[in-house]
Amino acid sequence: MVADAIDSLPDEFLDLLDNVVVLVEDAHTENLLGLYEGVPHTERGDYGGLELPDRITLYRLALCDFVEDRSALVDEILVTIVHEVAHHFGIDDDRLHELGWD
Repeated sequence: MVADAIDSLPDEFLDLLDNVVVLVEDAHTENLLGLYEGVPHTERGDYGGLELPDRITLYRLALCDFVEDRSALVDEILVTIVHEVAHHFGIDDDRLHELGWD
């Protein structure tokens, strides 16, 4: 489902993803659905040497608990991927809310 969500992103976004790994883990201590860890494009400066990849992690158990059925899970995975990819591009939660990606 995660691979399908990533594949459904517009090519313009996929082409700009740089040095990013997407992982799935069971849970986060703060019960998050997803988490972006890295250096957003807007803050990279001289980025590009020997940096480890940025990480987008989806938390399987939290996502499953958040929805009622498989169809809703597919939708929520996409929303979570979009949310975390947006952070990779330097878009914060307030702007995502303005754009309707809550």
